[in-house]
Amino acid sequence: MARVWTQDISVQVLTDLHVGTAVQHLGMEFLEVGDDFITARVPVDSRTKQPYGLLHGGVSVVLAETLGSCGAAFSCPSGHRAVGLDINANHLKGATSGWVTGTTRPVHVGRSTQVWQIDLKNDAGELTCVSRITMAILQPR
Repeated sequence: MARVWTQDISVQVLTDLHVGTAVQHLGMEFLEVGDDFITARVPVDSRTKQPYGLLHGGVSVVLAETLGSCGAAFSCPSGHRAVGLDINANHLKGATSGWVTGTTRPVHVGRSTQVWQIDLKNDAGELTCVSRITMAILQPR
């Protein structure tokens, strides 16, 4: 796919944008930005586990929403804003340690909506969660 970004984007730009947010608090790390994808990971540790020792499903959704929202925000026209309309997530396999890594890619980049697919995998490369987010693209005020 061709480059989808309409703004300067890099791992450092994304990292700096999330200082002092839930992303930083949960230990998420941006890893790579390609022409049509963003990759980030979250640790499976005491900050992110639920009482049964598994990565909390909500944390998987935070990672997915972060990736999809960043994708939309950096691919919409200058001055426009991207806001979430809907997100779904199917939890396929639990993770008890290590990292869960997510990659987002656009499914649809339109004038007023965008749809992004996010696949999360454990350290063995197994899918732990698949998610899809729909974003509204708002025109400048």
